[in-house]
Amino acid sequence: MRRLISALILSVACLSAAQSDAPARLQAAADVFKEVMSISDKAIPQDLLNKSECIIVVPGMKQGAFIVGAKYGRGFVSCRSKSGVGWGAPGSVRIEGGSFGFQAGGSETDLILLVMNDSGMRRLLTSKFTLGADATAAAGPVGRTTQAQTDAFMTAEILTWSRARGLFAGVALSGATLREDSDWNTELYGSKMTNREILTSTIAPPAPAKPLLDELNHYSSRK
Repeated sequence: MRRLISALILSVACLSAAQSDAPARLQAAADVFKEVMSISDKAIPQDLLNKSECIIVVPGMKQGAFIVGAKYGRGFVSCRSKSGVGWGAPGSVRIEGGSFGFQAGGSETDLILLVMNDSGMRRLLTSKFTLGADATAAAGPVGRTTQAQTDAFMTAEILTWSRARGLFAGVALSGATLREDSDWNTELYGSKMTNREILTSTIAPPAPAKPLLDELNHYSSRK
């Protein structure tokens, strides 16, 4: 069974890589974030976005057309700029496996994750971690503002949402594994770089990252 799942993830990964490169996916990530935040009263709560330390956007997460669904996506993570103004250069990530609430059959889902504290950010600086095991995660609420102060929102390191077939909602990504995508980092920055190097430095973002960073800066700020 494990071999079957691994084979499915590999096949979906190869399809994803063949369909788009890093610059195109950066634009897709910008489009996803803009579309989600422009939905009246159904977006990520502004107060949570303002409190977040980092954000991960994975456009078009794929699932293989099997009951035992292989899930695979490639996206980007940006953290608050070390200069104290806006968001910093993005690192590349891959997300695999886990329970996403997909239905059987081929499908695509956009994912957005907010990293809410220093503990969650430290997870991002590792080469690989698993939601629900290495990092506490909770399904995020929707709406322009939220007064929810449940233990889940107050203690979770990462809040998670998904959008599929036009529906945007919080989703529990239990068991999903996130790892840095060294291939796309090399493509974007011209040399081999880790997410730790990118996210903890003042390195200039690559030109294709501008649309995504513009959207992040437009919709969120420190207060």
